Amino acid sequence: MPIYTETKNGKTTYTVVATAQINGKQVNRKRRSISSMAMAKRIEVDLRIELRQLKENPNRYTWNQWVNVCIERMKLEFRKSTILGYEGNLRKWVNPILGAYFLDQITAAMIHDIIYNQIDTLSADGRRSVLKQVKRIFSMAVDEGLLIRNPAKSISVKVPEAVQSVLNRAEIDTLLFEAKKRGHPYYHHWALAIMTGMRKGELHALNWTDVDFENKVISVTKSWSRLDGIGPTKSTKNRYIPISNELEMFLRNLKAKNLTENGRVLESHEQWELGYQAYVLRQFCKEIGITSIKFHDLRATFITQMLIRGVPLAKVMKIVGHATIKTTMRYLRLVAQDTQGATESLGITLPRDFDQGNVVNLFQH
Repeated sequence: MPIYTETKNGKTTYTVVATAQINGKQVNRKRRSISSMAMAKRIEVDLRIELRQLKENPNRYTWNQWVNVCIERMKLEFRKSTILGYEGNLRKWVNPILGAYFLDQITAAMIHDIIYNQIDTLSADGRRSVLKQVKRIFSMAVDEGLLIRNPAKSISVKVPEAVQSVLNRAEIDTLLFEAKKRGHPYYHHWALAIMTGMRKGELHALNWTDVDFENKVISVTKSWSRLDGIGPTKSTKNRYIPISNELEMFLRNLKAKNLTENGRVLESHEQWELGYQAYVLRQFCKEIGITSIKFHDLRATFITQMLIRGVPLAKVMKIVGHATIKTTMRYLRLVAQDTQGATESLGITLPRDFDQGNVVNLFQH
């Protein structure tokens, strides 16, 4: 194993190169920019041990090698956008640090250092996303029998709960009234989102063949995204949304207008295709003086309205396509935003405080 010396600008560094024949292939290991000969010799021993272990166990993967294997397998199962998310995050934040290490050399402390020190410029939500991806890579290694346990399993990132807004009943009426009166191009999109609780991608992919007027249900079987095109729903499961009388009238009127040529229920707009629908809605809400919300908050508004009217949690969960009842229960806190002030309609007033010096106590004998 040769050790090379390099002197630049009066500074000497050392490079260790290790080579071995493993399964008929030449395998190389190199460490550069070593500050002393003593350290270079220690690294030489480490590389010799590493290559011997690799020769004895040819299925031993480095982090980079295993990530590449996992990405190729994921392409058979996950959406393109999911794959791009893994590749982008791991290539930028994790691979430069863990890349040359074998999987069984990586410890929980190393992963903890990456998440909490090396990528601390990311938001808590961003760090949690990276950690989730790292956990999956190690989990696949455990499933393959390459590791006994997942070193990232015990690590977690606490993320502050995102602030979510909903419209109350009066604001819903104002939004739809003003949008229709002004002929807003998103009136149909907003109305259908509020009356069905469908996600933006599900609305985009909705066709008239999915609307069953006879049985009064909408079949939600697919979703659309800018990167993936048409694919399965977020939960990958189909669901059915009941069509109310008001929704039926809305849909029949919309179909009669024949605004689309490709069988889709809703018109396609440039902002819709580019993902700017949230901005459009926020600006319109500000313009008409109601709570400024994002497009996805229309789904939250639908859920809270269902809960306010006493629809059981399990039924709401089924209609909106939540994977667990726990997800649906999060919206219970938003119900208070809609019901706030409702008890004013009782019209009850309590007696005010009296000045006892000027008032006769009728209960005195």
